[in-house]
Amino acid sequence: MGYARSDRMMKTARALLAVMMVLGAGVAISSCQSDPDIDISKLPLDSDPPELLYNQGLANLKAGNITEAGRKFEAVDREHPFSEWGRKALVMVTFVKQRQGRYDDAVQAGTRYMNQYPRSADAAYVQYLIGLSYSKQISNVTQDQRAAQRTIDAMQAVVDNYPDSEYVDDAQAKIRFARDQLAGKEMQIGRYYLERKEYLAAISRFRTVVEKYPNTNQIEEALARLTEAYYAMGIVEEAQTAAAVLGHNYPDSQWYADSYKLLQTGGTEPRENKGSWIARAGQKLLLGT
Repeated sequence: MGYARSDRMMKTARALLAVMMVLGAGVAISSCQSDPDIDISKLPLDSDPPELLYNQGLANLKAGNITEAGRKFEAVDREHPFSEWGRKALVMVTFVKQRQGRYDDAVQAGTRYMNQYPRSADAAYVQYLIGLSYSKQISNVTQDQRAAQRTIDAMQAVVDNYPDSEYVDDAQAKIRFARDQLAGKEMQIGRYYLERKEYLAAISRFRTVVEKYPNTNQIEEALARLTEAYYAMGIVEEAQTAAAVLGHNYPDSQWYADSYKLLQTGGTEPRENKGSWIARAGQKLLLGT
């Protein structure tokens, strides 16, 4: 008990000394407290060693006090940059901000870490946290999808640069989800044009899905919409080819059944034109590329 009281007194003394240094010798403490321009909480009162601050951060994290944990890790990062404790603290700063939903801050901290320590043991984890922060910001396909593309870029870096890490499987799953979102955005815009009979603009969007995002959950509808758009324009061979590729790859699909029925209304049926860009894209689908 005596040691704890002495320790508290020492910290109090350090705090008072810091205040007096800021305000000038001879200024009363009471006047400091009444001065609205002085924020005592921001004064540099902590002089604990970095390992103690770091372990206090871990203890707070374990206790569920994530805000206080973040404050401890940030103190280490700020006061002991480029040290081993500073490096470890920056990992935890990235983690805490990601858990708090402060995704832009997490990306900023993580990017700083990757710039300084790209070959460290924790680099794969930090790169994964960057990707996860982008992934958490992906919105539905009616909204901007920049976060989806950034997720792909960040998670692909995990796959490419740290292929043996434990984060690769989830990174690949996040990439697939983000690609589905990007394809979904193209489909949303394509349907918009199709409904307004702006067929060329619609075809451009559906073609992007077929050529750029063939292994997404949007591919069946994209081929069916190409059948619909080409048929509406009177370009029957391309409509037949789109339906044929759809049937070859997804014979049990409702989208194929609808496309087949559409062609039948004009007395024709799916038939592949080997010279069509759709046929070439279909070969990639069959190969799974």
